[in-house]
Amino acid sequence: MNKLLLSSIILILAASIFLFSNQSWSETKFIPLGVAPIIATDYIHSVIEADRTIYSKLIVERLGDAISLKATENYLQENTLPLPAQFLLLASENVTSQGLGMTYRLMSLWPINPQNGPNDSFEEKGLEAVRKNPNKPFTTIFTSKGKRMFKAVYPDKAVSKSCVTCHNSHPKSPKKDFKMGGVMGGISITLPLGQEDLIPAKVVADYIHAVIESDRMIYAEYVVNRLQNNNIVNASEHWWKDNKLLLPAQFLLNASDIIAHKRMGLMYKLYSPWPINQYNRAVTKFEQQGMEVIAKNPKETFIGTHEVHDRQFFEAVYPDFAVSKACVSCHNSHPDSPKRDFKLNDVMGGIMLSFPVQ
Repeated sequence: MNKLLLSSIILILAASIFLFSNQSWSETKFIPLGVAPIIATDYIHSVIEADRTIYSKLIVERLGDAISLKATENYLQENTLPLPAQFLLLASENVTSQGLGMTYRLMSLWPINPQNGPNDSFEEKGLEAVRKNPNKPFTTIFTSKGKRMFKAVYPDKAVSKSCVTCHNSHPKSPKKDFKMGGVMGGISITLPLGQEDLIPAKVVADYIHAVIESDRMIYAEYVVNRLQNNNIVNASEHWWKDNKLLLPAQFLLNASDIIAHKRMGLMYKLYSPWPINQYNRAVTKFEQQGMEVIAKNPKETFIGTHEVHDRQFFEAVYPDFAVSKACVSCHNSHPDSPKRDFKLNDVMGGIMLSFPVQ
């Protein structure tokens, strides 16, 4: 090959991050992929908020009314549910431990725990801003240890009666007149920036997936497995009728429905080669190929793009592991399950993410 041509190709590939489009086999093309920082934090926050809503309303509030199962600060000792704020804290700590660079935290101008107050003047201004205007996040770009960082503060609203009751009755609460739907604090999301204005799409997908998986892992470990092992309450496919916990897969699917209804471009789904519900099977060629790849190598992420009305969408498939005994028991005993020999930590399917890119 001509040396000048080879050098040009290397320079082009080194200058940007490109991705082969798996959806257009008739035309091989390379497409630059990126997401604006504020869009990335919008996606991350939407997943945090959706999971927090599912946990607060469908777990804490519903089971409190149905079977008098309480959420308390000392949930481990009292065999109760973690408070929604504790659930978010556990998940955020898990995401931080993964070393992705993205972190998030719950904070308030009126924290019960002083550690949940603002860490700096920006967070204090951000909390004041979202309290006055909850429809717009408060953002900044700053430098930390020589690295450019982006931070956004979103309002944290009272989404369930349990949040309001806890803060209004807690002896250490500095504010005791919260109302449903009111701003109780904020969620601060911080992520690193490169020299470019856009964040690579694969990096954004990793952030989103980390939140999805952390929330589901915390739900499976600290709620489902613990309460089932202690004979407090079980998870059930018919959770609403039976007054039981949602299965971890149902937790994810209900949250993904909330995201879909937001119509912000982000969507994700749980699917499997062995679905109990045929709605959760692989539909597209991309999903089928992704499942084949992650089944052979669970450490891989299968990525691609597709085009809809001249708009490029990034797609990624991550392995979905059997994170709790409830998952394994349900699939191995269900009359409609086509596979009945799952074990803990097996790959049961995939999680597919999709969102628009620039």
